[in-house]
This record gives sequence, C-alpha cells and structure tokens, in this order.
Amino acid sequence: MEETVLKKAEKYWTRRAAGYSKVNQEELNGSQRMKWLRKLDGRIRQQYPDQNRADIRILDVGTGPGFFAVILAEAGYDVTAVDYTPAMLDQAKANAGALADRIRFLRMDGQDLEFPDNTFDVVISRNLTWGLEHPKRAYASWKRVLKPGGLLLNFDANWYHHLYDAQKREAYERDRDAVREQGMEDYNTAPDIDEAAMEEIVRAVPLGKIRRPQWDRKILKELDMGEIKADTEVWKDVWSPAEQVNFASTPLFMVAAVKE
Repeated sequence: MEETVLKKAEKYWTRRAAGYSKVNQEELNGSQRMKWLRKLDGRIRQQYPDQNRADIRILDVGTGPGFFAVILAEAGYDVTAVDYTPAMLDQAKANAGALADRIRFLRMDGQDLEFPDNTFDVVISRNLTWGLEHPKRAYASWKRVLKPGGLLLNFDANWYHHLYDAQKREAYERDRDAVREQGMEDYNTAPDIDEAAMEEIVRAVPLGKIRRPQWDRKILKELDMGEIKADTEVWKDVWSPAEQVNFASTPLFMVAAVKE
C-alpha cells in the first residue's frame, strides 16, 4: 500500500524535530518572542476586549515545537496545542518547561480535528496549510471547532513555489546569494533537511503552486466565514532580520477571519 502524504510528512518532521526545535528556541530567546506576542495578543484582545485571558480558549494547530503555545500560555491564555508528529509534541513539551502542565498537548490531524463543535474562541496556525493534502477540509474543520464570533488566525507563505515557476526559482536563488553575501545562516540548507523528501511532499499537495493568500480568502468566503482579511506585510512586524533575508522571495502573510 502506498504511503499517505500525512505519513510521509510525519516521517519528514520526525527527522527534523530536533533541528526545527532549535529554531523555535532561538525565537523564544530572542526579540521575536515579544514581536509575535504583541501581534497575537493585540489581535485577540481586539476580538475579546472584555474577557480575561484565562477565559479565552486557544487552539494552536500544527504547533510543531510549540512556539505559539508557549508564548500564549505564558501570557495567561487557555491553550491547547495539536500536532500529528509525536516527536514535535515531545519537543514542544520540552520547550514549554514549567508551562507544560498548563498546555494540553494532543496528537491530532489538523485536517480533521476531533474536538466538539464550538469549542474554541481562537484557532491559530503557522506554516502548516501549505503542506496539507486537504487544506480546504482543514479550514472547514477549524471553523467547526470555533465558537460563533471566534477568531481564526493563519500565518503562512508561498513556500516552494520555486519548484514550479522559473522566475520564483531565480528569486529563491537570489535569496541564497544574499544570505551568503551577508554571512548569515541559510535556513534552507540545514543538515537535517532532506530536499528530496520535502519535494516529494510538496508535489503531492495542492498549495505548492497556488497563489496565496488569494486562495485562502476565496475558500474562507466559500465556508461563510466573516470579516476575512489578509495582511501581506505581517512579516515586517514579526520576522528577524535573518528571516527577512532568507525568505525575501516568500514573505509571510496573515489571514484573519471571524466565524459568524
């Protein structure tokens, strides 16, 4: 039987769990911690100005090594974090440290959440949807578990479009040149990155060559989400200087929507 995309992704991220966790640890120990917290907390407080943070239930989908879960739990929110890869959850628990007991860590497929309807006030995710086999189904599942009036925040980028587009490939290579010229670490050539395995996954999922966030806005509208907005310059607020050089051709965007 052919291995599913989900299982291939689990194997890939199991191998990369420790290395990817180091990236999250750098974020937790650097200026990005507060940059991201200001961005997330500001948008959540805008949606729930009169509620105590402890009463706001947040679901972090595809938590990876737990960066969002950690900073939001530390800020006082009620946080549940899910990921399909057990090795990532182990890293997340370790990164949470003393906060681990305040975060519910669960193994779950982000495309088919197992929570009851109307469970969470906020659903957040980062760098996940691009690699999903069924991203529209994921959005539908996220909407289902949101309470009416609940907030969805998804941060992602057009990762790996350079595999399909010659101009984007040239831009990607210019990023590599810029990284070398400035003496920075190249985040795309870490020793634990299996390029062949990642390319196999990318070519098996739909968003590797679909223009976003236009696609996200369209799908969320089809799902009857309200107040749909896209911020294509959010990277300026949350990325480190090294990230801005490494990923200049694939800027991070934020999609925000409210369940009516």
